[in-house]
Amino acid sequence: MAGRSRRRRWHRYAGWLFALPALLFYGVFELHPIISAVNYSFYKWDGIAATKKWVGFANYVAALTQPQQLSSLWHAIVFIFFFTVLPVSFGLVVAASLRTVKAGAYGTVARTLVFLPQILPGAAAGVAWNWMYSKDGFVNTVLHWVGLGSLARGWVGSFTFALPAVGFVGTWLSTGLCSVLLMAGVGNIDPVLYEAARVDGAGAWHQFRRVTLPGLRQQIGVCVTITVIAALSSFDVVFLMTQGGPGYSTMVPGVEVYNLAFNDYQIGSACALAVVLALLVIAVVAPLQRFFRADDSEH
Repeated sequence: MAGRSRRRRWHRYAGWLFALPALLFYGVFELHPIISAVNYSFYKWDGIAATKKWVGFANYVAALTQPQQLSSLWHAIVFIFFFTVLPVSFGLVVAASLRTVKAGAYGTVARTLVFLPQILPGAAAGVAWNWMYSKDGFVNTVLHWVGLGSLARGWVGSFTFALPAVGFVGTWLSTGLCSVLLMAGVGNIDPVLYEAARVDGAGAWHQFRRVTLPGLRQQIGVCVTITVIAALSSFDVVFLMTQGGPGYSTMVPGVEVYNLAFNDYQIGSACALAVVLALLVIAVVAPLQRFFRADDSEH
């Protein structure tokens, strides 16, 4: 009996022992930096001096009141439109359009072209699009070709157009992933549902609204979650294309945290803004997760 009891205890804790290396790795490289950032956010510190000055919540007040940091948070929210709303919408259109394409060269080429931007690093995309947005770049050249030369401009140097120009790069990068996920979801929808809808006289729009959208609820939830996180935590594309400029017209929290920490040597302020950004991500993503789970449970 004693031996059997020991075996039960071993089986009970064996899983934790196997998970211990991953837990140690997670604790050292994830939890410890998070705890350190929260700790530093209550101090005024340049990252070099041996002593830190306690300032309480002053860094958080600055993150939520200073125009530069507030504008970066607002731009991150605006990016949700470019990183989430547009890619998911385009993905739905692509998935619905290619629903009948099951195999063959056309379907393979279409899927490859749609997904191609997703395999590019954000840094590479930022460099490439920075060139295409230049005065003599591809975008302005095309505008001159089609007779719209009056619209040509230095896109990323414009206070008005820099933010949507950078946001469009996020749209271009995210559309591939959303399209592929949604096309995979469409492939799992029972064709009998579409046949029944056609028999009932439903047109293409009603089939999309009554069959495709409900059938893609789970995939839409995944796309929205991933792209919202990407929008709020954007860094590489913005940093390489504009570094938050001109002025603060494209500043996002990721770039602002970098500037505060490594250019202005305000470690406390940088950590406070990073914590605020993390809380913003949780505040936006958590309701979305509950919403999509609730819809799944209802169906």
